[in-house]
Amino acid sequence: MLQGKKQVYDENQIQVLEGLEAVRKRPGMYIGSTSSRGLHHLVYEIVDNSIDEALAGYCDIIDVIIHKDNSITVIDNGRGMPVGMHHKMKKPTVEVIMTILHAGGKFGGGGYKVSGGLHGVGASVVNALSEICEVEVKREGHIWRQIFKRGKVATGLDIIGDTEDHGTKIHFKPDPEIFEEVEYDYDILSQRLRELAFLNKGIKINLQDERDEKKELFHYEGGIKSFVTYLNRNKQVIHREPIYIEGKKDDYSVEIGIQYNDGYAENIFSFANNIDTVEGGTHLAGFKSALTRILNDYAKKFGILKENDRNLSGEDIREGLTAVISVKLVDPQFEGQTKTKLGNSEMRGIVDNITGEGLNNFLQENPQVAKLILNKSLMASRAREAARKARELTRRKSILESTSLPGKLADCSSKDSSECEIYIVEGDSAGGSAKQGRDRKFQAILPLRGKIMNVEKQRLDKILGYEEIRAMITAFGAGIGKEFDITKIRYGKIIIMTDADVDGAHIRTLLLTFFYRYMKDLVENGHVYIAQPPLYRVYKNKKEYYAYSDEELEIVLNELGGKDNSVDIQRYKGLGEMDSEQLWDTTMNPDTRTLIKVNVDDAMAADEIFTILMGDKVEPRRNFIEQNAGKVVNLDI
Repeated sequence: MLQGKKQVYDENQIQVLEGLEAVRKRPGMYIGSTSSRGLHHLVYEIVDNSIDEALAGYCDIIDVIIHKDNSITVIDNGRGMPVGMHHKMKKPTVEVIMTILHAGGKFGGGGYKVSGGLHGVGASVVNALSEICEVEVKREGHIWRQIFKRGKVATGLDIIGDTEDHGTKIHFKPDPEIFEEVEYDYDILSQRLRELAFLNKGIKINLQDERDEKKELFHYEGGIKSFVTYLNRNKQVIHREPIYIEGKKDDYSVEIGIQYNDGYAENIFSFANNIDTVEGGTHLAGFKSALTRILNDYAKKFGILKENDRNLSGEDIREGLTAVISVKLVDPQFEGQTKTKLGNSEMRGIVDNITGEGLNNFLQENPQVAKLILNKSLMASRAREAARKARELTRRKSILESTSLPGKLADCSSKDSSECEIYIVEGDSAGGSAKQGRDRKFQAILPLRGKIMNVEKQRLDKILGYEEIRAMITAFGAGIGKEFDITKIRYGKIIIMTDADVDGAHIRTLLLTFFYRYMKDLVENGHVYIAQPPLYRVYKNKKEYYAYSDEELEIVLNELGGKDNSVDIQRYKGLGEMDSEQLWDTTMNPDTRTLIKVNVDDAMAADEIFTILMGDKVEPRRNFIEQNAGKVVNLDI
């Protein structure tokens, strides 16, 4: 029996949140989070409304302005929000749209046939989460304005002028009471707005940042075709013009862009009603099946594959492929863990048919391009077979049973992967200190000799021939590439521990490239970390202090009363300069260490950075370094 004071539970305890109070109480339910992601989502919700006007054929210019106070203005030249009295709510329709959840033209009222936006909560949620929100509508010969504060009506809908123009202007300032930080990132917004301009060809989106006078226009008459060209801009393509396919069936439309590069990674981006379907879905499945079928049929028909040859696999055919699939449909059904997987079953057949017909026509008319693609696929097939044989060496069943784990691995005693962690350490010297200093129960150490292979420039069969990479695959125990199985991972944390110099940064990048390309689930599920060893050791009066940056060093010195002869400062050039105890105290002890979790919020941006830094083209790498040099700290030359 429970003891203590009894809590009353009756009708008086049932709380009803009216209007937009629910949004302010639980903002994460409506915009995902109150972090940077949720903050930027506010802009997308308003822009999506303008895009819907464009999809309906009424808008072709959208202006997005970031003001100095981090408030946002979005202006479009669409029809303008309706301003008349709403027949049911008995208040101006603008006010209904801005203050009532799920009020809009997307819910079967005939306002929009096709609409974007994942949640469909739009303007009312932005209004609820804004300190102030001001709406101006140009419509019916007048300029109308209404102001709201934290979701509540501050002024009525007033006519403030006359005009023959039409459109909607929304200015809002995110509420600092709701958001962890109210500072917009220009690059995050520009990336999404560029994406929307690609996905809706012909539309003009202007982005202006008044904080540092940046300005960009996103306008692509080529649409998806231009998108693929943009994604491949830092890669060596094997055919100059992207393959472009478009088609319609009833209320469904499909647009596809395809271009192959000389790399080995497959990059397919799929969208439904402008929503990035990162988990794929039926449209992606339809595209893949058509691509594999049509290319195999062509190869057989023209003797590139002999009658008795085995068909090329989808994996072979997609090596080096960059593709964008964009579908527009009336009633999209989203499923999956993050509601970004298209579930409409009819889309598979529609995309399969449109892709099949369009690709077949292209290959017939462009036999040279067809030959280039199929020759690349044949080479991929041969390499895959060689990789299959090499992979046998790294499988736990064969290698672990016969020779156990790699000889250089100092494993931990625990078998509980959730508590186990493995340090990938640069060099035998640091590896020795780490082995001595670690907690043997849950910490494993795998020293690497020098820099690993740059996997961006190699096929899997060559990669598997490299001893250091085989050691990592075997130690992790979860396989590699398409066969990677995150449930078999032996360590919950994989921690990269390298020197704080140029070589250490290069090794880190090589390792991250390998993980991203061949063990992507490791990164996406938050298993990869970067250790942060200290840069300085300060010694005074027989006491040690550590600083992890120049700023921290200044703080330590100020606390010690400044720099004098009694203060000894050691700048660590590498991990090997620390003994095992120091390494444990500063970098490996869970109670005192600092780890940076590696995550991939945006696969497109990550792919681009790895291509620039690790690919063959020098010019993009030089430009990247020049643009980002000012952001680098603690770099030893």
